[in-house]
Amino acid sequence: MERIKYAPYLDKIQTPEQAAFLINDKDILGVSGFTKAGDSKSVLPMVAKRALTEDIKVTVLSGASLGYDTDADLAKNGALYKRMPFQADPTLRKSINNHEVLYVDQHLGQTADMLQKIDTFKIDVAIIEAVAITEDGYIIPTTSVGNSPAFTDNADKIIIEINTSFPESLIGIHDVKTLKKQPNREVIPVVNSDTRIGDQFIKIDTDKVVAIVYTQVPDSPAVISAPDDKTKAISKHILDFLDKEVEEGRLTESLLPLQAGIGKTANAILSGFTNSRFKNLTMYSEVLQDSTFELFDSGKLLFASASSITVTEECSNKIFANFEDYKEKLLLRPQNISNAAEVISRLGIIGINTAIEFDIYGNVNSTHILGTNMMNGIGGSGDFARNGYLSIFACPSISKEGKISHIVPMVSHTDHTEHDVDILVTEQGLADIRGLAPIERALLIIKNCVHPDYKTQLLSYFEEAYALGGHTPHILSKALSWHTQLKMEGTMKIETAVKNEKNIVMAYEL
Repeated sequence: MERIKYAPYLDKIQTPEQAAFLINDKDILGVSGFTKAGDSKSVLPMVAKRALTEDIKVTVLSGASLGYDTDADLAKNGALYKRMPFQADPTLRKSINNHEVLYVDQHLGQTADMLQKIDTFKIDVAIIEAVAITEDGYIIPTTSVGNSPAFTDNADKIIIEINTSFPESLIGIHDVKTLKKQPNREVIPVVNSDTRIGDQFIKIDTDKVVAIVYTQVPDSPAVISAPDDKTKAISKHILDFLDKEVEEGRLTESLLPLQAGIGKTANAILSGFTNSRFKNLTMYSEVLQDSTFELFDSGKLLFASASSITVTEECSNKIFANFEDYKEKLLLRPQNISNAAEVISRLGIIGINTAIEFDIYGNVNSTHILGTNMMNGIGGSGDFARNGYLSIFACPSISKEGKISHIVPMVSHTDHTEHDVDILVTEQGLADIRGLAPIERALLIIKNCVHPDYKTQLLSYFEEAYALGGHTPHILSKALSWHTQLKMEGTMKIETAVKNEKNIVMAYEL
């Protein structure tokens, strides 16, 4: 009870089961949570359980992906009508691709704006996790801010989950500001990663609160594989490139604020900075992963701003047992500020994100397998790619024992066009495509990024396309043939590729 400083809420304490019955069929729910951090761990799972015995379907909006099996249970129990703006659950993914759940894949920086613009997305119930409640009845979040302020502003009813598994030392790390509606929105006055512009809590209308629920479930831990040879090589190529930028006077050893996507590759790339020449680094990102705290511990990183903390169990145990050591080095913000185009542009963010595949002209697919099946979603990569100082995309050159090349003639789905991509990198090498025409980009990408097993095959495609003319040479009947071959024969490899690499290399002086 000591975490509730606002006495009127004491009469609203309920069990998760009771609170779940405050949610009705066809409700639109706005739930806290960003990449497994700070999500609803009691009430939303109970909504999924209700769907086993009654007809209830809800639309769920969050910051990003939810933890544990919440998305999976909602999907398999038939409780989900629509989900947005991001997910990362295999069961939900299958339901989306089978047309059982509608899915809206959205830039993470745009959800809050959508709620202000579209009346049909009025939030019926906001479910927000808190570490404590202030004397005024306001919410102090746990490990994420995400879209929670937008949800509580827009909601008819609010349910608060107080999670006592988190230390109260989290109080003070949040920087919450609600932006005015467009147009004539105010300037977002963030001028450095550590600029504080808002409150340490989420201001709410206390009359909207219909239930308080206690929980003691920690965040679902991130699962991150240790860096392997491929991810280490990718990291080295990026570090070598940034080192060259410093040598040529375009950057200093402190670089510019870093942003990195989630997952194994992005985490490995950031980990590589611990043994680099770079120092006094800062981050302005969406998610703080294990590598962020590794950089703090190494002394390389001074400050990190994001929307959530998503770490492995081992890292979580370490940082929350000693949170005072990190508290003054980080801020958590709403994602329409962590991902704001204005701030990303002003600070000059170096964005490092991952791709499913990219093509010879620099277009990137981050979301769809074979152009049709959703994987996870675009997340915030587009926010940073379009607006940052440098837009870097990384992926392995091949996978599935060489049956798949991740560099193809034409991407099967485009999330990031060639106009928003600066650097492409695989374990084979790095292509700096800034200022290059399509033909120049194609040859550099093939030379530097493609696996040797596919280089001749890709050069063969390019030479045939080039002979037909055009600013961006393509053979429409063959542009997606690699994907078709993979679907039909289980491999992209064409053993009969014409070996005409020599003429192309000579003609373009590679």
